[in-house]
Parts: sequence; C-alpha cells; structure tokens
Amino acid sequence: MEWVVGSGMFLGLLAIALGLVSIRTGWTLPGGRRRVTRPRIYGLGALLVGAPCVIQGLFYFHFVPSPSWEFRFFGTNVLMFSGLILMGVSQMRPSRRRS
Repeated sequence: MEWVVGSGMFLGLLAIALGLVSIRTGWTLPGGRRRVTRPRIYGLGALLVGAPCVIQGLFYFHFVPSPSWEFRFFGTNVLMFSGLILMGVSQMRPSRRRS
C-alpha cells in the first residue's frame, strides 16, 4: 500500500512543479499547449490538484498529525475540484468585446 501512496505523492509533486512553472513562465505541457489560453490560471489549478495528493501522503506516513476523516475527505475534495474547475476555465476562449 505504501507504493500506491508514494506514487500518488510523486504525481502530486509533478503537478505542483508544473503549476509553478506555468505560473512563473507561462509554459504548459506540449499536449495541452493549443487549448490553454490562460497559463497562469492553469498553473494555479495544477497547484490545487497536486496539493491534495501530497497532503494525503503526509497524513498517511504520519509526517503531520491527521485530522478527522471527514475534514480530510471534504477538504481535499474541495481543493481538487476547485483546481479542476480552474483548469477548465483556463481553456475557455476569451470573449470578444464589442464597441
């Protein structure tokens, strides 16, 4: 079971690194480069998706004291879904303003 949690933490760290790079430089992965129109919002979404993976691993390995399961469940789901929403918003085309 430890390897499953460890691999989730690793993927979470990769998502956090991608988010930081997207926020700092505006760079995204080549597969999504054509769809992402707002790379900074995409980076913030990647940070919010990667953070719960790392947090759950820290709770599992007892690096930090674990709160109740309800708080862990709802807190990490809120972070994950808000990150997914931000990643979706970053792929929307900007509206044209008519003057």
